[in-house]
Amino acid sequence: MGCCPSQDADSKASRTTRWRSTGIVALRDAKLKTFPNEVLDLDKSVRTLDLTHNKLVDIPMEISKLLNMQRLVLADNHIEQLPVNLGKLQSLKVMILDGNQITSLPDELGQLVRLERLSISGNMLTSLPDTIGSLRNLSLLNVSNNKLKTLPESIGSCFSLEELQANDNLIEELPGSVCNLVHLKSLSLNNNNVSQIPSNLLKDCKALQNLSLHENPISMDQFQQMEGFLDFEARRKRKFDKQIDSNVMISSKGLDEGVDL
Repeated sequence: MGCCPSQDADSKASRTTRWRSTGIVALRDAKLKTFPNEVLDLDKSVRTLDLTHNKLVDIPMEISKLLNMQRLVLADNHIEQLPVNLGKLQSLKVMILDGNQITSLPDELGQLVRLERLSISGNMLTSLPDTIGSLRNLSLLNVSNNKLKTLPESIGSCFSLEELQANDNLIEELPGSVCNLVHLKSLSLNNNNVSQIPSNLLKDCKALQNLSLHENPISMDQFQQMEGFLDFEARRKRKFDKQIDSNVMISSKGLDEGVDL
């Protein structure tokens, strides 16, 4: 015999009360196939929503009711597209969409002006919207393991960007605007088709400490001839010297001479 209906109702009521008081809704591995309506009913109470590792395909338009949500985690589902009114989530700071089947991002993404971290690795993206340049507070962007052939020119307007991960794509070249990313510390482009990078990258990106280009058709000679290479090497060496001084374990690759190629 299962629980009586009144016990189930009490349990759900208790869970809803807890969600409302903490602002945290965590339903990982809950075998969900549809977005839970009980979450939508919480409206402005939700600050964190984590629906990782379920079987969700669709995200309802009504998600825009969660106006105070700051963290949205929908990793490892079967989501194919995002609702166009996503931009109404003006409080959102973190959005994790890794491991889905998303083929494109809506232009309304650019309305998420408070977004600081966006990770959408392991999807089926062929391009990024130009409106991504409106994300002036974005510090981390992870678009690895997609089908991107290029990054939009507008990426150079993400002035707060510190880490850009675009490994395992089909990227052939970077837009010149990446040289505007003066706060960029780490750029990872492993397993792409990059044969050259903007000539001013090392000179203009004065915070850059890590540039990873394994499995690309670019040579160390090309890289060493770039203006700003010696300054980049000095920054990179200071970074790893500091890690060693702090007794931080790093891999042998981290001590390679020059860039990681």
